[in-house]
Amino acid sequence: MADECNAPCSSFCLRGAAAVRLCLPHHAVAVNALHVQSEANRAKRFYRVLGVLAIWLQVVELSAAKITVFAAASLTDSLKEIAGAYQNQSGDKVVFNFDASSFLALQIKEGAPADVFFSADEAKMDGLQASGLIIKETRRSRLSNALVIVVATDSPLVIKTAQDLALPQVRRFALADPKTVPAGIYARQYLETLKLWPALAAKAVPTANVRAALAAVESGNVEAGIVYRTDAGISKKVKVACEVPPQEGPAIRYSMAVIKNSKEAAAAAKFLQHLDSSEASRVFEQFGFIVLK
Repeated sequence: MADECNAPCSSFCLRGAAAVRLCLPHHAVAVNALHVQSEANRAKRFYRVLGVLAIWLQVVELSAAKITVFAAASLTDSLKEIAGAYQNQSGDKVVFNFDASSFLALQIKEGAPADVFFSADEAKMDGLQASGLIIKETRRSRLSNALVIVVATDSPLVIKTAQDLALPQVRRFALADPKTVPAGIYARQYLETLKLWPALAAKAVPTANVRAALAAVESGNVEAGIVYRTDAGISKKVKVACEVPPQEGPAIRYSMAVIKNSKEAAAAAKFLQHLDSSEASRVFEQFGFIVLK
């Protein structure tokens, strides 16, 4: 019988004249060492890739712009849809501040950080331009709209013309603030043209913006309201009683521009270009806006 191998472990052990035997314990250790080394190398490569990816993501994050848009409340739904697609395409982030154009213009005048202003009328944009607060070369009249009189979906009230707001069944009607908010100013101008405002002013319930006027009708707090056609279109709780014919109503114009003190002026101008694109036009039209050529 061959003697037991007591030599230090090596690749081969020789015993006797021709006995050649593989030292299996050493071989297993060697294979295991190679496996551990291979796993270590793979782990190093993996963490190197993660490191490169982390750096790349930081670069992308630093290069992506955050564009702050101050926009009229009536633009809420259309702009959110447009911005969603734009963010996917550009990598830039678009954040909104929706409210009455008059309130937004005041915020900008007081130094609020905005990159783009999208007003529901030209007057508020005129005020900012006169104060040197917009880049006038970027100013563009983009959209128009129409006024409608709405009632609650389940209301039996029949209103065929603005004159019907004088009916005793209409105790109160809502509209955006007729002194400061574009939608309310347009509504008051229309009623003044018909010489109805003096008789209806006492019934009018002014609200902070046009969406608030819509909400007042939806909740049943008022019998009727004057809002934009686009606002009526997004609500299932109201119905259009009558629409003001464009030729009879005031000239409604939505104006947009880049703010002069914008920290993201280049990105803001690029977003404005997108708002002026045929792709954005289709979205605006879907929401009932009239796209100006």
